[in-house]
Amino acid sequence: MLALDAKAVLSGWQPRSHQLKVAGLAEFAAGAVPLERMVLDLRQQASGPDLSALTGMPWAGFLIDHGGHAPAGRPWLSLQGDPRTMRAGDVVELQPLTSKVAVRYRRGGNGNVLFATERCNSYCLMCSQPPRAIEDDWRLMQLFELVELIDREEASLAISGGEPTLMGEGLPHLIGHCAQQLPKTNLHVLSNGRTFADARYAERFRVLHPALSWGIPLYGDHFALHDYVVQRAGAFAETLRGLYALEGSGQRIEIRVVLVRPTVERLVDLARFICRNLPFVEHVALMGIEPIGFAKANHKTLWIDPIDMAAALTEAVEYLADRGIPVSIYNLPLCTLPEAIWSYAQRSISDWKQDYLPACAGCAVKDRCGGFFSWVNQDWQSRAIVPIMQIEGAE
Repeated sequence: MLALDAKAVLSGWQPRSHQLKVAGLAEFAAGAVPLERMVLDLRQQASGPDLSALTGMPWAGFLIDHGGHAPAGRPWLSLQGDPRTMRAGDVVELQPLTSKVAVRYRRGGNGNVLFATERCNSYCLMCSQPPRAIEDDWRLMQLFELVELIDREEASLAISGGEPTLMGEGLPHLIGHCAQQLPKTNLHVLSNGRTFADARYAERFRVLHPALSWGIPLYGDHFALHDYVVQRAGAFAETLRGLYALEGSGQRIEIRVVLVRPTVERLVDLARFICRNLPFVEHVALMGIEPIGFAKANHKTLWIDPIDMAAALTEAVEYLADRGIPVSIYNLPLCTLPEAIWSYAQRSISDWKQDYLPACAGCAVKDRCGGFFSWVNQDWQSRAIVPIMQIEGAE
């Protein structure tokens, strides 16, 4: 796991926050970002060639090993801790008032997210990002700036929250900006879909971005179960209307199902419901729970050992796959799954919060396994966790 923030010494910066791209010589040569919006990485350059001509250019500042290597009279920062936290190509937010640096985009990362808002109109039992009723529309301009600094070749990017649709017109504006700056990037918006019950809002996203898709959760095949999990009466009906409105607006849709006990108890019924009522969805993601946020307070209600859901999970996966709906399993290590469905398991946990347990040492399939959330503890560990010493059928 590589952290997304670090303490730092920052000198010469205005007290406001600054979003900047970390530049090496390759970023300088590419010329894709103005020098004024980049911080030049001079670490390991103290005994190198004379860089005075390069450092005399109008960079926003410099990333250095320590203050003695700073160009005179120019802003600089020096990380405290793992130097890999900031690397060339990353986009970072400098926070001089708190002496911190936060990574807002990591080149090569598998979990880059545009965080839209802390607000949400649901209150899910297992929410990993508990919502706050605050005014944070200021994030929109910050996200515009961030998008302009992200690599144009970035393969994929998520928009999440909170509930991104609570940005109102801000969300289509943001996605339109991504279309201009990142037209080749797959853009996946994580939304509960309820706002799209107003089909006019869904229409705002028609042909807005060439590679736009939506991840919408569904936790049951009837209203009482879904509404209970999201803790909002009427949410099931709104979500279904939203799904049909998105389909009517030409949107690509993924259904996301978090595997909590109440949902697993009717998982096969939910798979049948999706095939019968939502045959247009592109993908179904069956997701192990992330043990953080509200999930910790609701452990007894939510937790089911993956080994105890094996039969239902296998039947649901095979039911969907047999009917032509692509399906994947996220966030569950291979040792907790029947080998018959290993091919559906993905390395899905974002690299900055993914880890392995001591029991994983020597496992023959570790390089294929997604491991665990870094904050997993004994309360969330399956009794099936054991290193797989030999793959069945292998010589």
